[in-house]
Amino acid sequence: MLWPDSAASRELTVVDASGRRSLGTVDLVFPILHGPYGEDGTVQGMLELIDLPFVGSGVLASAIGMDKHFTKTVLQQASLAVAPWRTITADDWADAPGMAYAALEELGLPAFVKPARAGSSVGVSRVSSSDQLAEAMTVALAEDDKVLIEAGLVGRELEVAVLQGRPGEPAHASVAGEVVVTGRDFYDFAAKYLDAAGIDLVCPANLDAADLAEMQRIAVRAFESIDAGGLARVDFFLTETGWVINEINTMPGFTPISMFPSCWLASGYTYPQLIDELIEVALARAAHRRRRTSAVVAD
Repeated sequence: MLWPDSAASRELTVVDASGRRSLGTVDLVFPILHGPYGEDGTVQGMLELIDLPFVGSGVLASAIGMDKHFTKTVLQQASLAVAPWRTITADDWADAPGMAYAALEELGLPAFVKPARAGSSVGVSRVSSSDQLAEAMTVALAEDDKVLIEAGLVGRELEVAVLQGRPGEPAHASVAGEVVVTGRDFYDFAAKYLDAAGIDLVCPANLDAADLAEMQRIAVRAFESIDAGGLARVDFFLTETGWVINEINTMPGFTPISMFPSCWLASGYTYPQLIDELIEVALARAAHRRRRTSAVVAD
């Protein structure tokens, strides 16, 4: 567990099985953390409280991006297409399970049942018949007390990476990558992190220039809509009727098989250049915030 040594210090200590030890004075944090308490705004809030610069989104965007219900709500408000869904709480399921079955009938089959606030496809199930719903709800509710039932979409599954510009500069998007499902029901945890068979990641994806430009435009619009910072990966379906956003990940994976670094490597960055860019943007953003705060105090 990380903890600031004091509110006036940039020294961080770590508490583990061996006890408490110092990590020294830290200039910047790159919180490559997934799931609750990592990418949901909790750590980000702590870092903001001690005025320690960090890579990535702040409290609001991190919390929105972590909660699939609110991500979809905000993106819809920004006139961006998302997969149709219904949200069912643990109390709903306990007191009126018919609501979930009615949602499934309305959305159609197949559908996906997802914890609202979990990452890396943990707790996600593909439901192809109504008799699979109860088990899927049990799996999802083990991760969160709020669950999304989401319509399954037919189309290509594509992803694009977004980098924030320096203060006054626009965000920009990478080339696209494609998730090609060949032998699994969907892009699940094992495929994302354990390199399980049945998934091919193709980067850059085969898209014409117009489709890529539109995808990049929508991705940047989604990034700005949730007030994201630093970086994000925006996941899409390209359906017969156009682009549909699946989700936005405010702290995407950085493993050798992860799509975010792969997309930027295919866009011309080296891995060290990508890390340097993320750090420089975070430091520039922190300096801009301090100047703005100082000006307000002076006024």
